[in-house]
Parts: sequence; C-alpha cells; structure tokens
Amino acid sequence: MPPHGRWRSSAVSILFSILVLLLSRASAASAVLGIDLGTEYIKAALVKPGIPLEIVLTKDSKRKEAAVIAFKPLRSQSSSSTSSTFPERLYGGDALAVSARFPGDVYSNLKPLLGLTVAGNSAITHFSSWHPGLKIVESKNRGTVSFRSQSFEDTEEPFTVEELLGMELQNIRANAEVFAGKDSHIRDVVISIPVFYTAEEKRAIEAAAELAGLRLLALTSDGLSVGLNYATSRTFPVIKEGIKPEYHLIYDMGAGSTTATVLRFQGKNVKDVGKFNKTIQEVQVIGVGWDKSLGGDVFNALILEDMISKFAETPQLKSLGTNTTRIKQDGRTVAKLWKEAERMRQVLSANTEISASFEGLFDEDVNFKYKLSRTEFERFAARYTNQVRGPITRAMSAAKLDLSDIESIILHGGAVRTPFVQKELESVAGSSEKVRTNVNSDEAAVFGAAFKAAGISPSFRVKEIRASDSAGHAAGVSWLMDGKEKQQKLFQPTSHVGAEKQVPFKVVQDFAFDLYQQVIIGTESFKDVPVSKVQTQNLTASVKELTEKFGCSVADINTTFSIRLSPLDGLPEATRGSVSCEVVDAKKGDFVDNVKGLFGFGSGSKKGEQEPLVDGSNKDTTSRVGAETISRVSSSVTAEPKPTDSKSSDKTNEKKRVEIIYVGFTTNVTGLPRISSSEMQRMKDRMSSFDASDRSRRLREEALNTLESYTYKARDLIGDEGFIAASTENQRSEIEEKFKIAGDWLYGDGADASREELKLRLKELRDLVDPISKRKEEALKRPGHVKMLKESLEQTKALIKMVKEQSEKAAEADAAAASASSSSEAADAISTPKTSFVVNDDFAGLDDDSSGTLTASSSTTNIPEAPLYSPEDLADLSRTHESVQRWLDEKLAEQERLSYFEDPILLTSELAARSKELNKVVMAVLQKKMQVPPKVKSSSKSKTSKTKSSKKSKTTSSSSISPTTIPATSSTAESDVSEEPEVPADKDHAEAEIMEEIRDEL
Repeated sequence: MPPHGRWRSSAVSILFSILVLLLSRASAASAVLGIDLGTEYIKAALVKPGIPLEIVLTKDSKRKEAAVIAFKPLRSQSSSSTSSTFPERLYGGDALAVSARFPGDVYSNLKPLLGLTVAGNSAITHFSSWHPGLKIVESKNRGTVSFRSQSFEDTEEPFTVEELLGMELQNIRANAEVFAGKDSHIRDVVISIPVFYTAEEKRAIEAAAELAGLRLLALTSDGLSVGLNYATSRTFPVIKEGIKPEYHLIYDMGAGSTTATVLRFQGKNVKDVGKFNKTIQEVQVIGVGWDKSLGGDVFNALILEDMISKFAETPQLKSLGTNTTRIKQDGRTVAKLWKEAERMRQVLSANTEISASFEGLFDEDVNFKYKLSRTEFERFAARYTNQVRGPITRAMSAAKLDLSDIESIILHGGAVRTPFVQKELESVAGSSEKVRTNVNSDEAAVFGAAFKAAGISPSFRVKEIRASDSAGHAAGVSWLMDGKEKQQKLFQPTSHVGAEKQVPFKVVQDFAFDLYQQVIIGTESFKDVPVSKVQTQNLTASVKELTEKFGCSVADINTTFSIRLSPLDGLPEATRGSVSCEVVDAKKGDFVDNVKGLFGFGSGSKKGEQEPLVDGSNKDTTSRVGAETISRVSSSVTAEPKPTDSKSSDKTNEKKRVEIIYVGFTTNVTGLPRISSSEMQRMKDRMSSFDASDRSRRLREEALNTLESYTYKARDLIGDEGFIAASTENQRSEIEEKFKIAGDWLYGDGADASREELKLRLKELRDLVDPISKRKEEALKRPGHVKMLKESLEQTKALIKMVKEQSEKAAEADAAAASASSSSEAADAISTPKTSFVVNDDFAGLDDDSSGTLTASSSTTNIPEAPLYSPEDLADLSRTHESVQRWLDEKLAEQERLSYFEDPILLTSELAARSKELNKVVMAVLQKKMQVPPKVKSSSKSKTSKTKSSKKSKTTSSSSISPTTIPATSSTAESDVSEEPEVPADKDHAEAEIMEEIRDEL
C-alpha cells in the first residue's frame, strides 16, 4: 500500500485534472444567445465570458438580419436538384436581392404563419396576396402551411414553416459562433415572442429551435424583454408605506402586429445569506393588449395597392390589356413593388415625399414611375388610426389602471416611427412628454432576452432582477364526471408564468382531463383551444389500496393534481397527482422513545424502576440485561391501555395522519398534431444535406477565386524583370498563351466547372509558372544565405584555433603538475613530516571568534585542472568545417557555370541545412563551457575571522594554493562563502552570451 502522502498527491492530481476538464467544458458551453424573432428582422445578442452583452453581427457586419431565406437555383439545372447538390441558400439582404428574379423561392415574413392551418384562414389569404409567387400547400397529417419550392421536383417533400424558420435560426447561430470566436459552440437560447402566441405557435417555435440545434431555455414576451432591458440600468424604490411602484407601458409596433404591455417596476427587500437582507428589482407584467392585424406590413400593403392601381392606369399597361388582377398574380412584379413599398414607408417617416422608378416592370419594355407624399400615405392609413389605441385600452383595462397612473409610454418596434402613429399615441397619453424613446427601439427586446438567458444559465452572475411574465391567455381544465362535462378556469391572462394551483377532483377511478387555453377571437369572442390531455394510470389501484389497507372510505378520499404555467413556454401543464385520506393510528413510541426504552430511559420506565446490575460473569449479565431491555421495548410498543380509564386513554393514544399515494399519469399533446419524430428526422437530414452542399459550394468558389486570382498574378509576373531573367522567351510565350486560354475558359464553360476540374486547371498553370518563380526566388535569396554560411565557417575556424591553443596550454600545465608531484614524493621519502592537529574546543574560542578548523601543518598539494575540450571535440569541429567548406566550394563553382534561366544547383534550403549542421557541432562544443562552474573566492569576512594560529597556517601554505584547491571546512566559511554560480534561465540567451564571449576572445 502506498504511503498516505502519495495517495493524497495522486488524489489531488486527479481532482485537479477533473476540475480543469470541467472548467474547459463549462467555458465552451457557457455562451448563451438571446433572439428577438421579429416578422421583418431577426436580431441576436450574445453573452459569453469576455463578451458581456453584444449584438451578433451578420456576415455583412449589420446588426440585424432580414427574416428572409431564399433558394437560388443552380445554373446547371433549371428546375431540379440532384441528391447530392441542393440549391444555394441565401439569407437576409442576399435573399431580398433575388426576390424579383426568383419570387417562387424567396420566403419572407414567415412568422405570422406559425401554427396556422391552410383551410379557411384569412391571414394566409393576405399573405398570398402579398407574395403571389409562393406556392402554399398543406402539410401531411397536420394541415399547416408548407411551401413547394420551384428549385425541386414535385416529388420532393414541401418545406414547412418550421423547417424554413429553423434554417434562419441555424444561420443566426452560425453567425453567433463566428462572432464568439474559434471553437465556440452555442446551444442555449431565449427567444422573445409576442405575448399573444398560443400553444400552436409556441410549439412551432420550439420545433424550429430544435431543428436549428438550439436548446430553448425559455420563451419570453416582447414587452417583458424590453422591460428587462429598461431595468438593467435603473434602480427602483423599495415599496414601503407611502411609496408606490412605477408603472410603464411598452408599446411595440412591428411589421406584423402591435402589442401593449403594462409593467410594474419596484424594489424589494429579501433575505440574503445569514441574517442579512438584500434589495432586488422586480419587473412584473400586469396587463397586456394586442392587435394581430396592425403593423408595418399593413401599411406596406396600402402603398402596394396604390402602386398597382396607378400602374394599371398607365398607357403601356392598357395597351397590353392588363388589369390589376393580372398584375397581382405576377410574382416578379409584386415582389419588386413590395420591396419598394417598404422602403418608401420607412423614408416617409423622416421625409414628406418620396418617388420610385421601375424598369422592365411586368414586361421588358414597360417602365413605371411612382410618387407618394406623407399626406397621401396618412390618408390611406386613416382607417387604422383608431386601431392604434386599441391595444393600450385593453392593456390598461387588464391592469386595472388609468393612464394617469402610467409614468411613461416606452416605444419599441420599427413601425412606431410612423408619424401618424406617434401623433395618435401622444393624443392617447395627453402629452408628448409621456411618450418616450428612452430605450433602443430596435434592440431593447433582444438585449432583454439575452439578459434573461444569462440569468437562467448557471455560468453567469447578473444583476438580480426577478421578472414575471404573464400567460397572455386564460387557461383551465375540463373533464367528465358521471357523464357530464365539468370545467374550471385556473389562470387568468394576467397570471404569472410559473404559478401553480392544486386542483381537486371528486374522482376515484382512472380518468382523463383536458388542459385548454381560452384564446381571444377578434376583440370580444373567445374560443377554448385544447393544449394537452392528461390520463391517469394507477388511480383506481391507489384508491383500492387506501380502502383495503388503511380503512379509508371512498367518500373521504381526495384526488388532487398540481397544475402550473410552465416556466419554459407559459402553457398549462400537470406536474403531480395524488390521492389521499385521513387515517387514525394508535399512538406509538417514536424512534427516540424506543431507543430510550432500550437503555431504560424511555417513557415506560419510571424513576427508581431501573435496578443496578448484580455481580456475576460478564456473559450472564449481558444476556440478562439484553433480555429485560427487549421485553420492555416490546411492551412499550404493543401494550394496551389500562382498563381503568379506557376512553381518555383512546383519545390520548389516537393520532391522525394523511396517507398519500402519488398517481402516475401520461400527457399527450392535443390540438394540432405535433411533428412526428420521423418527420423531424427527415427535416434534419435534409438540412444536413443542405449544409454539406453549401460547404461543397464554398470550397468550389474558393477554388474558382484562387484560379481567377492566379491568372491575374501570372500576367503581372510576365512583365517582371526578375521573372524575365529567370525564363526564356519560349517559356514566357507558352505561359502567356496558356493563361489566355484559361481566362477564356474561366469566363465561359469554366463558370459551371466542378471543384476538381478547377483544381486541375490551376495545377497545369502552376506547373509552368512555379519553376520560373522558384528560380527567381532562389536568385534573390542565394547571396544572403551564402554570406551567412561563409561567416559561420570563419567563426568555426577561429574556434578551432582557440580549442587547439587551450588544449596545448592544458597539456603544459599537466606536465608541470606531474613534475612538481614527483619532486614532492622524493622529499617525503627523505624525511617524514610531522602533522600537528589543532583541536577546537566548543567554548574556548567564544571570545576571540576562532575559526574552529582542523589544520595540517604540511603544505597543500595542487590538484591539476582538467582540460575543458577533449581531442574528440577538436576532431569533430575540424571534420565538419572541412566537409562544409569543401561542399560550398564545389557547389559555388557548379552554380557559376549555370545561366539564370536554368534550374539552380545551389539551393537556399541546402545552404540553410549546412548552416544548421555546422551550428549544431559548434554549440555542442560551446555548451561544455556553460557547464563549468565559476571560480569561488573567499570573502573578506572569513579571512578576518581566523585566529592567529589559523592565519599562520594559511601563511605557510598560501604559496601552493591553486584556484582548484579544496578549502578547509569551517562554520564561518560555510555561512559566508555560499555564492552559487549564476546560470541563465533562458538557454538561448546563455548560448548567445557564450558566443559573444567567444567572439571577444577571438
């Protein structure tokens, strides 16, 4: 068994390794993403160590990405896609740029279509009128919206809205990982959505996030996200007597909808660690209102209608016999007009007039000019003026507040910049001072979502703000009992997400109940939309167990389920179910009493009842005490009350408790069927095929760009003086001809060539140019390398000379030492020396500080100094120097006989290798000098501390002490002479110093 210290060391090492591994993984997984999923634009913010809160830039360095995806058909195929090559996917601005060319494959503003069925839906009818080029079909088994792409054959499965939105989120994730840095992998995300989203729309968002490889931490409403961003830089007063919370209204008008959210901001003192308190901030949604038909797209449609009507009245269109119906059915024409209508609406927010011109509209020879003023636009939009205040009215009613209680109306969303919208809001608020733009109207929601993601993630510590979102829709439960449907509303639209309620059911057999949302249809009507069905599994068996085992009556049994609003998406869900009843037990001694009784201290033992142990053997005593104790414990647990007072004793011993048995259950999604696992896998596989195709396309484009740039580079080389000197006229003519052919092919048939063919063409051109370029490069670099090698040879030659001289000096010193030694031995043979020892007393030398050394009166013998360099070192240096010198002379002679346009014999790589070989031998010799310790000198302090006798002995032998003499040991000398040789920490630095010293000596 290893010693304890070794075990401790190995355990610490293992724990340290595990900690490093966990920290590395935590660092890789600590990045979180917040996404504002808008109808027109998608914005993302990243939180990562080193990146506190930053907007994720697109590949074009823009702070928001248009919510558009397009399939660009391949040039080599007109209307079909092979199994290995898919159309090119374009996102954002790149997708919008091809909307007029490929109107049937550009998918924008998909958000309003989430969770909708195709049959009889007015929202889909409006969408089709704005995007007539898209072919909408029903999804299999679900009836939701799907699109059939014109870039694929009809046999290809259509693209669902969830799949297209998943591709957009996947693109956002890829941009975030590039922005986060190398080897970053982002999964966790919080997505900001409108508060009115139902279960179908939220589940569509969850499916899209799963397809994009994202793990959804939570869904948060847009209003709460803006409120979180507002609260991060502010501190609100703690609610006390006379101090009220702050109320603000977030008015968010985007491209597809408008929402109003009333928020309550306040500070709160809560318990902290130990006896301390802390102050936190609270943000609560207390009222919401919305209008799903009011937004920027509706205003764009107004301009589009006016464009089409005026365009149809032009003489050119009339001559073609075209009416407004035909124009609205033409996908390319409507795509051009819609794009320009959106731009004009945005410009009219800051300008009073705008114009646009079109060429080749509807027909190649038809041109159209359109002009619009802000006054005309506001006249078109007058019918929507009253709708602007609708969400505010409903939100204030839900919050049970008046506008006088509101501190400010905070604007958010792109469409709030519309002048007539701001005028109407000022009219509602009573003054322009209440209408504020004190948050970023484009990015406040995404910053709030990212802040919430960081707060949920355990990897970050953020300002403590407790945010409470609202359900948005009322929720309840319904079930059948005795053939009649029972229904109970559990949550209001203003109920906070995460709230939980205990719901009792008077049911004692397995049953099912439905959870539903009460969705607002229009402005006043409601519709119960099923969310999930809960089916019990062991309720009947549990009730039977309570009746048979515990004696419960069926009437006394309670069935209860815990139902809450899920913190993930705010939908109602069952978390726990149980059956219970109250049972009566006789009073029994608890565990502590039984243990006390075991040792005679229980409640059944009276004072003085315990007897002392009698003398006897240990075995008999132990046996007797154990028997008595066991008997006493048994009697205390099972003893019956005395008959003298039975009634009072029964009341005393009876103990009531609640027996609970948990009920198992299953939950199944109701309403629109969920996307099956096989269908999800099919969409993931198709997205993976798109990824592989995009990757292959990028590699091909890189090969195409490399070939194109190489052709331009070669044209410049032909006129270079160095290139001309290193080539012949015939070679340059051949290169010029080959590159001309390659250029013509590149802009002709080569535009659709494969990556392998492009690489082959590049190789053919390089085989012609690279040898000449290499000769040119060698001619430029060779003189410098030759000069460096010659300098190294000269230094090596000088080093050889120095080694020879030092070796000769060492030989002479050895001879002198040998002669002196023989003379000393002869003198010793004549007379035997007398050796006197000075024995030091430990206390005798305290006054005069004697050295305390043992000294011999005979003279010290010199130790010869070992030679620094061996003959083998000298031989290695000489042999390498001669070899390199001979090789250099031969190669230089051969190179001088060659022309500039011939391949060189003397290469710079060979010169560098020879220099390396030479330096290796030289450094091996020089390192021996680094290993020799410096000569140690005695300090002056040790000399002065010697006694008179030691001074005398040193005087007699001072003439024979050499630098390598081993000095006599003493306590003073050990303390004073403790200097160690200085060794440079950096080996390269040390070698440089030695080389400099050698150069100085040479």
